Amino acid sequence: MHVVTPRTSPARTPSALTSLGLSLLVLLAAYAPIFAQITRARVPSASDPTRAVVRVGVLGLFHPREFIVSATGASALVLHAGEEQIVLENSSGVDSASVRISESDMVVTAGIRTVRASKIIVDSRKNDPVDFVLSVPGKITRHYRGILEIKPSAGNLIAIVTMDRETAIASVVAAESAPDTPLEALKAQAVATRSYFVASRGRHRDFDFCDTTHCQFLREPPSPESPAANAVAATRDLVLAYDSRPVAAMYTRSCSGHTHTPAELGLPSGRYPYFPVECKYCRTHPVHWSSRFFAGAAVGLHSYNESARLDVDRRLGWTAVPSNDFAMKKENGELILQGTGQGHGMGLCQSGAKAMAEEGADFRQILNRYYPNTTIVSWPAASAS
Repeated sequence: MHVVTPRTSPARTPSALTSLGLSLLVLLAAYAPIFAQITRARVPSASDPTRAVVRVGVLGLFHPREFIVSATGASALVLHAGEEQIVLENSSGVDSASVRISESDMVVTAGIRTVRASKIIVDSRKNDPVDFVLSVPGKITRHYRGILEIKPSAGNLIAIVTMDRETAIASVVAAESAPDTPLEALKAQAVATRSYFVASRGRHRDFDFCDTTHCQFLREPPSPESPAANAVAATRDLVLAYDSRPVAAMYTRSCSGHTHTPAELGLPSGRYPYFPVECKYCRTHPVHWSSRFFAGAAVGLHSYNESARLDVDRRLGWTAVPSNDFAMKKENGELILQGTGQGHGMGLCQSGAKAMAEEGADFRQILNRYYPNTTIVSWPAASAS
């Protein structure tokens, strides 16, 4: 905010000052509705240096054509649909609204009210983040905290939640970690997750990140007393850096005994080279898997090629080819795969990190193991843009 120093002007008489003050009050009153609309239409920007927020596209895998937005607990929701406002709260008897796509815009129905809009914003009475429930009818229901934006795109609806960065990190850590993961391994996961959010903005056209493993798996925010929330709080603002820049930290469920470099998987190298690391736990406790499907569905598939693996998984399901470490043979028109590991195998191995924590390693030792030559630095809100 700029502070402007007024120029020196001739002294005014008390009556002139009174007249000027009344004129200003009348002017402000006339423009108050415009100012209020500008304020309530504002969605916090992920590049706002005063706030560490992320914009996450949610529930897109379901290609929704309808959403149900509901209030939760005592929190009132204010739904802004063009010039219209609809308040959703349990005490009013109207605590939810249906948002359906209709040609190039949307139809919103709440109680007896129906309005049309090209974009919808849902926030609190003070235009702040709020707790709400978002559902794709008949498919999925999830709770979020943030500011919700809904708009049509290519025949479907897009839901974007602008949320506090640390809330998003806690949601990812809870979703990506096993229930029995020790606290130090959760802390390592929290730092890796935060690093990815800081270093990888803009992965999608309409928002920064999605809620799937294409970016990071994100569900509901955990309770403040949960191990995931405690891990995030204990590592607040900490990220991995390489050459003084944040690392878009990759991680994998189980690495088969050693982690991979992008080059080994046919991927381009990024800012951080991902040095190969031996993982003692996965070498002695490999995760075995097998898969069988029609050979014509996996043309071009071969081991240690992440792009080919993901192409098959997108078409046949995300468990079709769980990792890049596999042997393959053809039999009666089918492909039979025998493999080890889970995931792409780059960066932090979650299974190995869990074992290291159980043996007494702290989160810094875990991160140093799986991300060699990096440093852990503080990256507070003012640096998150």
